[in-house]
Amino acid sequence: MSFGGMHKVRHTRKLLSHKSRQITTPNNDTLYSDFWLDLRRGPARIRIPGPGERYFSLMMLDYYTNNFCVPGTRTTGTEPVEFTLVGPESSTEGLTGEVVRAPTNMVFALARILVDGPEDLEAAHAVQDAIELEAPEHDNVEGDWILRDAPWDAFFAEANRLIRINRPPLTDLNLLRRIAPLGIGPDQTFDPTAFTAEEAEAIASGVRLAAERLARIQTSMAKGGRGWVWPRRNLGVYGQDYFMRAVVAVGGLGALPLEEASYLRTGGERDQPLDGRRLWRMRFPPGGELPCDAFWSLSMYEPTPDGEFFFVRNELDRFSIGDRTPGLKRNADGSLDIWISADNPGPEREANWLPAPPGPFHLFLRAYLPRTELLEKHVAVPHPEPYQQ
Repeated sequence: MSFGGMHKVRHTRKLLSHKSRQITTPNNDTLYSDFWLDLRRGPARIRIPGPGERYFSLMMLDYYTNNFCVPGTRTTGTEPVEFTLVGPESSTEGLTGEVVRAPTNMVFALARILVDGPEDLEAAHAVQDAIELEAPEHDNVEGDWILRDAPWDAFFAEANRLIRINRPPLTDLNLLRRIAPLGIGPDQTFDPTAFTAEEAEAIASGVRLAAERLARIQTSMAKGGRGWVWPRRNLGVYGQDYFMRAVVAVGGLGALPLEEASYLRTGGERDQPLDGRRLWRMRFPPGGELPCDAFWSLSMYEPTPDGEFFFVRNELDRFSIGDRTPGLKRNADGSLDIWISADNPGPEREANWLPAPPGPFHLFLRAYLPRTELLEKHVAVPHPEPYQQ
């Protein structure tokens, strides 16, 4: 169940800001529209608009957070597209036009619609409103909210219920055989009373150890200090990389596949964290900005202790800066300096200023529709350097 209900399109009408805490590492370049589907109820007819020159994508995730279809600018072009989405075992008899078969019965869809500043919001809203969904009625009564820190018996019971609804792929069979003694699997019904007290404590202990390991990874991410971290090639389509999928679920749920967007992250250099109490300069050489066919942006985040990242309140209400930022000043040789600090660097630099918190921060560099040289890491991405006045 989503915040807006099943089988209903929900629109975010404003660009996300420091007040936005529903998802970690949000972007400040696109509006979001989303919906949940339960394809056991029947097929869903989806129509997406023709965005023209505006970047648009509709990310569709299976229940294991893998991107299985991303219609939009890159894949379906600039004209409207209509298709029918069906479940993994549903009949397609009688359906006409384009049909997409989802790997799981439950699907989450998230649209990203590029916005070129406040004056462009009305036009972007029109693109949102042109997203059409026809799906069977859904009463939203099935299942409970279970957080990841819930007691193991409640967590496993709900996880197994969802695994039964959303059958894992054949390639997960090895893992399913390993966890079968827990009573978890697509053909099992989880029963916490089937375990002795000793077994129950062993399971609880294992869950705690797994949570502690993930927490250590997330805390390490929040500290930074390793330079630019390039994304793994399987971002957004994880296969059997279960740990990678878990890390992204906590630190960046809903990542697009790399062909759609490339994400780089840095929290510092040589174990020295970035800190907004200093002035930093990030210089793109002439012709050295990120090669992409849509747009690029550099976003500022303040890390939380558990590895989540959120925008920072600032006097400009500026949370990202990039190739579409109005008023950017380039140097005489064509290079571009981006100034990063908590304090305003002065009127001559303010147009290129990305405000930071007065403490540790992380930078996320996004390139939408990246070109091959960026995907293959043949691009020298400049590092933020301390600037001495």
